[in-house]
Amino acid sequence: MCQHLNTCPSADAVDREAARIVATFPEQGWSLLCNGVIVFEDTGEILPDGTILEPHRGPAPHALAA
Repeated sequence: MCQHLNTCPSADAVDREAARIVATFPEQGWSLLCNGVIVFEDTGEILPDGTILEPHRGPAPHALAA
């Protein structure tokens, strides 16, 4: 799907979120990446095969300091 000179990570790669954004809808809270992954503001994702990945935010920085 990706046609960039340096090919973006595939949808099944660990770093899939590093792919370039091809369409963004900030008012709706999501973006489409060139590898077919839909990423949401809350860090959830939908993969091209329909697999849903739950939000995966890390702990808040202030919680790590405690």
